[in-house]
Amino acid sequence: MRIALLSALTGLLTMAMLPATAQETGLTSLATSDQGRGWEAVGRLEMGRGSFCTGALIAPDLVLTAAHCLYHMDTGERIDTGDVEFRAGWRNGRAEAYRGVRRAVTHPDYVYKGRDQLDRVSLDVALLQLDRPIRTIRVTPFETAEAPAAGDRVSVVSYAQDRSEAPAYENGCEVMERRRGVLMFTCSVDFGSSGAPVFTIGARGPQVASVISAKATAQGSPVALGTDLAPVLSVLREQLSSGSGVLNRGGSVRFLGNGTGGERREIGARFVKP
Repeated sequence: MRIALLSALTGLLTMAMLPATAQETGLTSLATSDQGRGWEAVGRLEMGRGSFCTGALIAPDLVLTAAHCLYHMDTGERIDTGDVEFRAGWRNGRAEAYRGVRRAVTHPDYVYKGRDQLDRVSLDVALLQLDRPIRTIRVTPFETAEAPAAGDRVSVVSYAQDRSEAPAYENGCEVMERRRGVLMFTCSVDFGSSGAPVFTIGARGPQVASVISAKATAQGSPVALGTDLAPVLSVLREQLSSGSGVLNRGGSVRFLGNGTGGERREIGARFVKP
């Protein structure tokens, strides 16, 4: 097993990216319509070449995910925006809505440098503008919120390699650290969880406060790393309104293959290194 040591978030904390493995967790499957009710705005992002990430709708035409999902991990090249499809509420082979992506923006200071770059986590957010808004009573976009403080409890809804056909919900994760734009959680994430929304839940319901960037270990225990969303999101919104970003001029493309028949299926948590 190959382990890549990364720079510390603090002088006392060292991280190592490890291959994602199944864990005994408090995950609850959202495999039925009743279980998934209220979470339909979380969806699977098909990234082409059989890979996927998780994304969340924050406006009828805007999806949040991780910036590194937009790059081919083998070449470092930007994924063609026309190859990306958002499947809202994807569950057991069906989605509440299918949309292509018209435009994708990342922070101007974000530079993809591979899967194990801890200094990129604080900027690892992308905002995708869909080719058509999703306007259905079954899919309600989430509001966003300020990042939680250390010691606060959060929830995550994510897809992953062992839950690719339906998302799972984890409630009561703890924020272990919040420092320099990076949050560290006790939440369970795995291949495909990149871009998953981290929720704070209060009087206004669930609000997205962070985006999952990577899986790591801290002092021998598995943790999840996320981005302090608010400062990055404000920059992304400005970029989108100014017309910058990567534009898809060719319209949307739908990918309906299921990855069977011996096809190599590349999963989306690209910071995790085998």
